[in-house]
Amino acid sequence: MNKIAYKILIIFFAVILLAGCFALIFKRDLGYDIIDESIQEPLLSINNIIPPAKNVTLDGIDYLQSQLPIGKFGGVFTTSILGEPKTFNPYNANDATSAELSEMMYDGLTQTDVSTGEVVVKLAKSFEILPDKKTYIIHLRHGIKWSDGVEITADDVYFTYNTIIFGGFGDGSAKDVMTIDGMLPKVEKIDKYTVKFVTPKPFAPFLRNLSASIVPKHVFQKATDKGREYFLTFQGIDIKPDNLVVSGAFKLKEYLPSQRVVYERNDNYYLINKNNQKLPYINKLVMLIVGDTNNQTLKFESGAIDMLAINGSLVNRYRELKKHGDFELYNLGPSTNTTFLVFNLNNRKNKDGKYYVEVKKQRWFQDKNFRSAIDWAIDRDDLVLNVFSGIAKPLFSAEPLNSLFLNEKVAKGHKKDLNYAKSLLLKSGFYYKGNVLYDKDNNRVEFELLTNAGNTQREASGVSIKQDLEKLGIKVNFKPIEFNSLINKTVNSVDYDCILIALTSNINEPNAGYNVWTPNGALHLFNKRTNNDIKSTDKILDFEKELENIFKMGALELDFEKRKKIYDKYQELVAKENPMIYLYAPLNISAIRKKVKNVYPTKIGGLIQNIAEIYIEN
Repeated sequence: MNKIAYKILIIFFAVILLAGCFALIFKRDLGYDIIDESIQEPLLSINNIIPPAKNVTLDGIDYLQSQLPIGKFGGVFTTSILGEPKTFNPYNANDATSAELSEMMYDGLTQTDVSTGEVVVKLAKSFEILPDKKTYIIHLRHGIKWSDGVEITADDVYFTYNTIIFGGFGDGSAKDVMTIDGMLPKVEKIDKYTVKFVTPKPFAPFLRNLSASIVPKHVFQKATDKGREYFLTFQGIDIKPDNLVVSGAFKLKEYLPSQRVVYERNDNYYLINKNNQKLPYINKLVMLIVGDTNNQTLKFESGAIDMLAINGSLVNRYRELKKHGDFELYNLGPSTNTTFLVFNLNNRKNKDGKYYVEVKKQRWFQDKNFRSAIDWAIDRDDLVLNVFSGIAKPLFSAEPLNSLFLNEKVAKGHKKDLNYAKSLLLKSGFYYKGNVLYDKDNNRVEFELLTNAGNTQREASGVSIKQDLEKLGIKVNFKPIEFNSLINKTVNSVDYDCILIALTSNINEPNAGYNVWTPNGALHLFNKRTNNDIKSTDKILDFEKELENIFKMGALELDFEKRKKIYDKYQELVAKENPMIYLYAPLNISAIRKKVKNVYPTKIGGLIQNIAEIYIEN
């Protein structure tokens, strides 16, 4: 799982600690199965739980020891990415590609067990939660090293949290999800291998927050000393690979724009196999930059890449190809990507005194009836059938369909109803001349819809939505643009009317989306504040305040059932106000070569979450 926005790897542990039944909830519906008969429903099994790694101390060094079958060393694993990276700095990685690439190189203190959903150790050897439920003692591994041979210590942890995250360097997502009722935790170095965190209040997701990338102080401090503006350029795509010092399984070897990103194994990685040999097994991890999903498919069929996420329209074809092919197919259930439309509700002015959004459009987009009319006019069943060939489900909830916190009532949604949609518009003073919609000031209703070019499913969805809204009398100027340009217009600024995009959700922890729903959050797309107005509170909408309060309450509640009821309310409020209009959840169907071994896909982690443990059988 990537760390965008996410930064969305944050799940709570305190609930597991306090409610023994919670682990059973995770385990009842996890795992994977090879597709054999029906692909209309997730084929999930609990018989493929990955045995967790164990702590092992050898010659004074604290390793993690894989419990998977021992594999063969050597070989190359080749996969693909659609977009170009913008940075190799994990704290400037606010796009999915950059986040995915940095995730390969930097580990956090904790991680999610992809079979059970529990918090387990990573760079940390162990952790303690004191009786006040606010104090966390983190014990680091002794003797493990950065890729340049320098030991990883508490100085690196303290620097990462106190200076970079809490100091507000780079992308603000990591800081957002660490904010507890408006306050940040305190961090203290106890000794060379021990760090203490104290939260202002008991905070359910805290241990999961500690999955944030730890970076080397002896490298990054040179950048933070030069200030935030310089930090935004630090470890950019022009960096020499030898200058990247990492803790993860792989380190950068080569980046050729528009061609490939190549990683090589980090010989200092702290994961070993049962023979006490250092992992990863594979020598090189190659990511081809393919540009679009059609090219991605061609690369797989030609043998150029070893893994493919399959478009729903191609599933039946691949089921046939599999009969005589060299790959397996896996169904991991509904995607955790939540695809949605979002309108720009911003009514602020830029530094030149001009509105970010035209005043007439502000009135439309901020009108609850207008947004609800769009919701009712979109034919989600048509999207599922024609864009995904039925290999998806309609989505109405801000939580993914396999979330432990899913509000089932909200998830049921509604069928398309054009007449009801028109009635909502009429309530707000819109009117029709023939089949064309006008507002009460006689402006024709017309706006621009953006999405990322190269994603064929999203482009097809945009065309379908454009046609649906034409039936409502609205003119939609649909414009696919290059992905990084889309991010610059939406995440890095507020230069758009409406976008069709997706965020990766965490199926076990709604607070992972705190930076989406809090007014000052880095991914608060529907009413995003720029650096110039980040402290402005005069134009926060009422439902924004309510959403923020819900998330504050949810994070501070440690009881699972009570948290579930709190997060039910947020889903109800989002469905009522429609600041983000959710569309569909494709089934996650993936193919991988049979030569790739130690593959243990899970619903939580995906297909190759254990990349350091896979090996190539020639």
